[in-house]
Amino acid sequence: MAQTAIIGAGVMGETLLSGLIRAGADPATLLVGEKREPRARELEEKYAVSVVSNVESAEQAETLALVVKPQDMGTVLDEIGPHLRPGQLVVSLAAGITTAFIEARIPDGIAVVRVMPNTPALVDEGMFTISPGSHCDDAHLALAEQLLGATGRVLRIPEKQQDAVTAISGSGPAYIFYVVESMVEAGVHLGLPRATATELVIQTLFGSAKMLRDTGTHPTVLREQVTSPAGTTAAAIRELEVHKVRAAFLSAMEAARDRSQALAEGS
Repeated sequence: MAQTAIIGAGVMGETLLSGLIRAGADPATLLVGEKREPRARELEEKYAVSVVSNVESAEQAETLALVVKPQDMGTVLDEIGPHLRPGQLVVSLAAGITTAFIEARIPDGIAVVRVMPNTPALVDEGMFTISPGSHCDDAHLALAEQLLGATGRVLRIPEKQQDAVTAISGSGPAYIFYVVESMVEAGVHLGLPRATATELVIQTLFGSAKMLRDTGTHPTVLREQVTSPAGTTAAAIRELEVHKVRAAFLSAMEAARDRSQALAEGS
């Protein structure tokens, strides 16, 4: 019975674990590497999975998902590296960590897949991008897609694009939440009760996202459909342009990309 290990049981690690179980995975095939005793007991009781050491995970599993902080990746690889063997698949969900970084710290010949996840995986609407390492083939990528597809959509991209993806979909939910937060505050400023403003903004966001995905219409076209000449929306868009919101988003995403590159360089 092929086993999958999830090393790192933080928010994203648990999201992946719960998504696999919702998708029909047998808990008996899942291992979790978690050192904190209270957290380990919590996961065992909640999901009926085996919580073991990182070393045991490396020795027993065919596929290992490394869901750890970028700054902890080197330590984890040093710990599990001597226990890995050819034929295993290592899937990394750590921002900025390259496949070359991982391959240099584990035995030669092990397939590595680099992943950029995002937090909407919590509600099975995640966006994952995957890139192959030097020993990874289509079969390994298909396994990674199967693993991640339980909680969202999966897209294959060249690894050189991962830092840009980190800036867009990886950090992207925070930008959306920031916009929602700002719109709610504006609603309150305009005299609406906070609960009313919140419901209006969230449903508007949800409906707009559904229009984008379901219609396939370019966002510019959809925006123009709402923007009547000399109307209220036109007045609002003009203010956004005056305050250079579009340029601010570009600068923000460039900063996120640069930080992702810095993480890869260990700074």
